[in-house]
Amino acid sequence: SGGFRKRKHDNFPHGQRREEKENVNPSSALMTSFKSFQLELDTRHDKYERLVKLSRDITIESKRTIFLLHRFTSAPNGEEILNESEVKLHAVRQKIKQVAQELIGEDMYQFHRAISPGLQEYVEAVSFQYFIKTRSLISVEEINKQLIFTAEDREETTNMTSNSHDKQQHTWSLKVTPVDYLLGVADLTGELMRLCISSVGNGDIDTPFELSQFLRQIYDGFTYIGNTGPYEVSKKLYTLKQSLAKVENACYTLKVRGSEIPKHMLADVFSSKTELIDQDEGLP
Repeated sequence: SGGFRKRKHDNFPHGQRREEKENVNPSSALMTSFKSFQLELDTRHDKYERLVKLSRDITIESKRTIFLLHRFTSAPNGEEILNESEVKLHAVRQKIKQVAQELIGEDMYQFHRAISPGLQEYVEAVSFQYFIKTRSLISVEEINKQLIFTAEDREETTNMTSNSHDKQQHTWSLKVTPVDYLLGVADLTGELMRLCISSVGNGDIDTPFELSQFLRQIYDGFTYIGNTGPYEVSKKLYTLKQSLAKVENACYTLKVRGSEIPKHMLADVFSSKTELIDQDEGLP
C-alpha cells in the first residue's frame, strides 16, 4: 500500500511491446493517412511562419514610412517627402503581394492572425499619407484597389507552322478586412495628434483646428460602433479619445493664449499639457 499505481502497459513485457511496434505495417491505410495528415500540418505550419515573417517586414517598412511622413511639416520641400513615401509604400505592397501569393487557394481567415498586425500598420501608413495629401480619410475600397497585383507569364506553345508566345495574365489580390481597417484608422489618430504638435512647433496654426474637426468625426464614427463591434476596436476607442482630447486642448490653448505665447514656445506648452493629461488619466 502507498506505492505507485501500476500502469496498464506495465503488465506486458517490454519485448512484447517492441514486437508489436515492429509488426506495424508502414504501408497500411491507417499509417498512410497519418503520414498525409503530418505532411499537411507541416506544410500549413511552414506557411504560417512565412506569413508571420512577411507581416513583420510589412510592419517595419510601414513604420519607417510613417516616420518619414512626420518630416513633412518641417521639410522645405514636402513633395520630395511624399514621393519618397510613395516609393516606400510600393515596396510594402510588394511584400503584400507575396502574402497574396502565399494565400492562393487558402482561406485567408485561417491565417488572419499571422498577417493582421502588418495589414493594420499598412492601413495606418497609407491613411496617414492620404490625409496629408487630401485632408480626408481613405476608404477601405480605395485601399483594396491598391492591393490588386498583376503579372505576365509567358508560356511557349507549339503550332503546326511556328512557335509563338502567349501571354497569360495572372492576378493576385488581398483584401483588408473591415476590422483591420478600423484598427489601422484608430492607430492613425495617434499619428495625427503628433502631427498637430509638430505643426504648431513649426508655426502652423491652422492644422490643429483641421485635425480637431477631423478627429472628432472619426471619434463620432467609432462611437456608433460602441461595444457591438470586435473587442479590439472597442479597446482602441479609449486611446482615440485621449488623442482627441490632446488635440482639442492644443486648439483651446491656441485660441485663448495663442497671442501671448511665442510660436517657438507653443510646442513646449503643448508637450507639458499633454503630460499633465496623461497623469490625470493614469496613462504611463
